[in-house]
Amino acid sequence: MTRLSTNARLNEALTRLLAGQATLTDGQLNVTNLCREAGVGRDSYYRSPPTFKSTFDAARTNQVGQRPELATLRQQTAEIKREHQRMTRERNDTLRALQETVQIYANQIQALALANAELHEHNRRLRQRLEDREPNVTRLADHR
Repeated sequence: MTRLSTNARLNEALTRLLAGQATLTDGQLNVTNLCREAGVGRDSYYRSPPTFKSTFDAARTNQVGQRPELATLRQQTAEIKREHQRMTRERNDTLRALQETVQIYANQIQALALANAELHEHNRRLRQRLEDREPNVTRLADHR
């Protein structure tokens, strides 16, 4: 037998689920959601009075019979969630690929900048050697 406060919590949770105002679950009328909404363990439901259990079972049977569109909406919601997850995965894969490409380009730019600096220094040394060997050679302006 459950305590009165637990029974009250189960009744409040059942009322919220029937009104479509679930706060912690997807709103489906089942024992797991009822207990989660009430903040109690499943054992509390099984220890609840038989009248509550029969009320819950009747509400569940009545809800299924009266609202077939809920099943359709839940199915559509599940499909939308799956599609959202798929699109999120694709977006994340694309982002990872783009980040890898950016990193490759950054590495290549860094390597090219170093090679350019080396060539510039090598060119400077060659000009200096030329000036040291041939003092009467006139230096041309840089092409920049």
